[in-house]
Amino acid sequence: MGLMQWIGRPFGLLSGPWRAYYGTESTSGETVTYDKAMQLDAVWACVNLIANSVKTLPCLVYKDDGVTVDRESQLYELLHDMPNFDDTAADFWAMVAMCLCLDGNFFAEKKMRGSSLSSLIPFDPLCVEVCRDDRNARYYEVTERVNGRGKGGKRKISAENMLHIRGALLPGCDRGLSPISVERNVIGNALSGEKTAGKMFKNGLLSSLLVSSDQILKADQRKQISDTLTQFAGADKAGGVTVLEAGFKPYPLSINPKDAQMLESRQYSVEQICRIFGVPPVMIGHAANGTTTWGSGIEQLILQFTKTCLVPMLRSIEASIYRDLLTPQTRKTTVVKFSIEGLLRGDSAARADFLQKMVGAGIYEPNEARAYENKAPRPGGRPTDSQRHDDAAQQSGRGDGKYAELARTAAKTRCIGNKS
Repeated sequence: MGLMQWIGRPFGLLSGPWRAYYGTESTSGETVTYDKAMQLDAVWACVNLIANSVKTLPCLVYKDDGVTVDRESQLYELLHDMPNFDDTAADFWAMVAMCLCLDGNFFAEKKMRGSSLSSLIPFDPLCVEVCRDDRNARYYEVTERVNGRGKGGKRKISAENMLHIRGALLPGCDRGLSPISVERNVIGNALSGEKTAGKMFKNGLLSSLLVSSDQILKADQRKQISDTLTQFAGADKAGGVTVLEAGFKPYPLSINPKDAQMLESRQYSVEQICRIFGVPPVMIGHAANGTTTWGSGIEQLILQFTKTCLVPMLRSIEASIYRDLLTPQTRKTTVVKFSIEGLLRGDSAARADFLQKMVGAGIYEPNEARAYENKAPRPGGRPTDSQRHDDAAQQSGRGDGKYAELARTAAKTRCIGNKS
């Protein structure tokens, strides 16, 4: 389901009857839709930054220890490689982030092959309604699309067959809040500012013109003069010359953009939009208030962006996966987490110093440090974390290799020593 198939549709603050109370109009008079909001460069930059950041983070499935990656799990293939035949994992998670930024909800139907989960099919969030039956059980009504166009019939999907990821949520509500809808007045003001600026540039920075005369004119004369002057309106006709007769004097009725604080208001709109999405303005190219992108300052901004924007979103995704994709049995043996190590890496000098200290303190093994830098294990080096986990399992007597034999020998020795 592509973005262009559903952006541009009006929406309400919440689902169900609330949409009858919350209109799509903003205080500026602009009708706010996802399509119009994404036409603002600040909205597009923030949403695109968040989506691109999430798509670079691998979603890993671990065993019960939360450390050993379980590549044999079928869930690993779905979440790490390809959730369905149409979308790669990178596309899928970017889609999740974009839907959460715009609508506050992401829906994907669980397709089963027998008792096993085979794929996740994403839905247009505006085509899904969250409902409750007489027993207060949650279910979903999905309006199907026919060949990507128009509306088909409605289909009911139970909560057991749906992955539903929510953003900000109010008590008693089943649907997450849409950031664009909640902040529609801010978005509307920004849209109004862009429209005003566009009209001013279109008219050559001349908003309107008053023509005075010392004579009384007839209606057809007024129209003739108006048509004559209109021929020279617009930025593409700037520099034209017209002749006014009979004592006509033009008086331009325009407002200085600086006096109207047009530039300041548009810049402030960028900062407001960044606050909505939790993105530092400098990360989308808006260096305001003396913020610099040089030196270690940008690293701290990236760290702030990761901790305050990405991590809460990733936590919501992980919690929804735990609730909707894991069974009561697999919840005890499976851990699903996004790996954010790539975003937290510093420069080469900082990483080298960090790894040297971690290996020197005995926290990392040399091969683990090499794996951190995507280097192959060195022959004869100490084991990686996954190898050490397997070795520990064998040493505890759960394996049949040399470690298990050593463990049994050590156990016999301890028993003999205790008897003596």
